[in-house]
Amino acid sequence: MAQSVLKNAGLLTNEEMDFEKTKTVRLASERVGKDLWHQVYLVKFFKKSGGGLEAVAIHDASMEECSMTEVRVLVISRHLK
Repeated sequence: MAQSVLKNAGLLTNEEMDFEKTKTVRLASERVGKDLWHQVYLVKFFKKSGGGLEAVAIHDASMEECSMTEVRVLVISRHLK
């Protein structure tokens, strides 16, 4: 879902991405209902030409559906010390 949001925003294209290198790390998961979890992921996309794009994806998930809410995507523009 994060990739679709970034693509629709014009920040990446399928042609330039190396999908085999894409990495996701779950940063947080909190149960907020009987079958509902609030989750936060760090997603790293890599370009075939080098470089890439990092984003944080936030959504609610259940056993029934991986995205029970709209996915919020925050682009990481740079890392600070």
